[in-house]
Amino acid sequence: MNMKREDVRNVAIIAHVDHGKTTLVDQLLRQSGVFRKNQVVQERVMDSGDIERERGITILSKNTAITYNGVKINIVDTPGHADFGGEVERVLKMVDGVILVVDAFEGPMPQTKFVLQKALALNLAVIVCVNKIDRPEARPNEVVDEVLELLMDLEANDEQLDAPFLFASAKTGVCVTDPSEEGTDMKPLFDAIIEHIPAPEGDPDKGTQVLISTIDYNEYVGRIGVGKVSNGSIKVNQDAVIVNHHDPDKYEKVKITKLYEFDGLEKTAVDEAGVGSIVALSGIADLHIGDTVCAPDFVEAIPFQKIEEPTISMNFMVNDSPLAGQEGKYVTSRHLRDRLYRELNTDVSLRVEDTDSTDCFKVSGRGELHLSVLIESMRREGYEFAVSKAEVIYKHDENGKLLEPMEQVYIDVPEEFSGVVIQKLSTRKGELQGMNMSQNGTTTRLKFLIPSRGLIGYRDEFMTDTKGNGVMNTLFDSYGPYRGDIAYRQTGSLIAFEAGESITYGLFNAQDRGPLFIGPGVKVYQGMVVGENPKGGDIEINVCKRKQMTNTRSSGTDEALKLVPHKVLSLEQALDFIENDELVEVTPENIRIRKKILDPKQRMRANKK
Repeated sequence: MNMKREDVRNVAIIAHVDHGKTTLVDQLLRQSGVFRKNQVVQERVMDSGDIERERGITILSKNTAITYNGVKINIVDTPGHADFGGEVERVLKMVDGVILVVDAFEGPMPQTKFVLQKALALNLAVIVCVNKIDRPEARPNEVVDEVLELLMDLEANDEQLDAPFLFASAKTGVCVTDPSEEGTDMKPLFDAIIEHIPAPEGDPDKGTQVLISTIDYNEYVGRIGVGKVSNGSIKVNQDAVIVNHHDPDKYEKVKITKLYEFDGLEKTAVDEAGVGSIVALSGIADLHIGDTVCAPDFVEAIPFQKIEEPTISMNFMVNDSPLAGQEGKYVTSRHLRDRLYRELNTDVSLRVEDTDSTDCFKVSGRGELHLSVLIESMRREGYEFAVSKAEVIYKHDENGKLLEPMEQVYIDVPEEFSGVVIQKLSTRKGELQGMNMSQNGTTTRLKFLIPSRGLIGYRDEFMTDTKGNGVMNTLFDSYGPYRGDIAYRQTGSLIAFEAGESITYGLFNAQDRGPLFIGPGVKVYQGMVVGENPKGGDIEINVCKRKQMTNTRSSGTDEALKLVPHKVLSLEQALDFIENDELVEVTPENIRIRKKILDPKQRMRANKK
């Protein structure tokens, strides 16, 4: 018989990117007494990865737990970026309700709609938290109306439409039920969680059932599976069976050797956990997301939704440039293959396939950011490899017609830049679906439907066109009919003519051709891209050229040569820049762009074909 576990609440925090989820979790941890009074705690403590801290985004969902008035609240912090939507989809199976965080100025954004839709589909209870009410331009009352409209659009049930609305400033650590009041702490949010999030329910007398929603990896203990106890209880040294809803053949007998529950930011070893507890299991080698850990006498897999398919792919290949193997620690195809397949253990939205070549692997993900974060992580771990230009994954309908992934793009720009944005996206096969002024009358919101490939390489251009004032958000829409060819780059490449080291004299003569990507004293090789040709077409230049020494001297010839500062490309900018016949060479120390075919004669022959 089902019973409710009143001393536990399981809740996920969901929101659009940058609306303050992780900062809110910080305050809940601080005010629940997880940290000592004198403990020094860094900001956004849940963003534990280096890349997460640098970029200010959450990439992996994390678990924490706090105790309030004798009730244990398990909190899951989720990513807000569309590229990491797979992380959000799977953790919602662990919780009984969500806190939807919405910016008091921006209101509901594309990803707000995406994550809320997933939560409503699973019938989860909702608490709406309008955050950043201390912003000078905050408009909390209008945002409440917009959220209610969104709930109605998504066909929320009556209980979900009656969601409580709270108003908070996560930065200052206050929360109130009325925006006109002065707050002192986060108590109203704690109270709302206890009151409005249902207690987890299950049958304690049934056999064990734990659905694994997240996989963590630790090199000391191996794979750690995190999931909620749906029925029964789970004990250390208990025999269990692993099955999977989507894989009827999976049936593996295991023993539970280590069991943990979350307490603050730590995992605490426990001997037993009951219904509704969120637990971590280690010591089981073949544990995957979506697996159900069952008692041997009650083998029943819990249904787990299929994660949306990837839309973009890149080829990861062994670096074969003349500088290969000089900077990386892991350079062989075996290293590359092992690392990519290991990533599948924790990233449910990723696909890795072997290709005809043993040195090349096709990696597919949810977007450019998804794949660039993987590339950056591998680079920091000491891997050296090359990647090709991102390509979209096409499909065919039942009549054999070619379909391609389409994205909804929402752009907020000052009015004077809207013309250039509309023009650029129209040339990339974008279709303007809506245009309206913001509440404050200074920015325009544009809504486009555009092929995913139309956005490849556009983000950098967008920031330049809007002088850094534009905000662009994308959301996968559906597969639609192929919209024809797109001309991506109007510019060409400046290619190094010979191997050597770049010299100031050679660079000085080359800089008239276009912006350079390197300065003096850089190792180059034949076929390496060292700059951009604004006029289109590729040009070979000699950046290693030295000045011929003669006995003759005339006044003015030996004045110092002045170089224009070169453009240093980030990983994303390099991935955006490359054409189909180019690669990005990624090493722990450098990011270089090169032609696939380094020899100019062979390249010419290949282009004629």
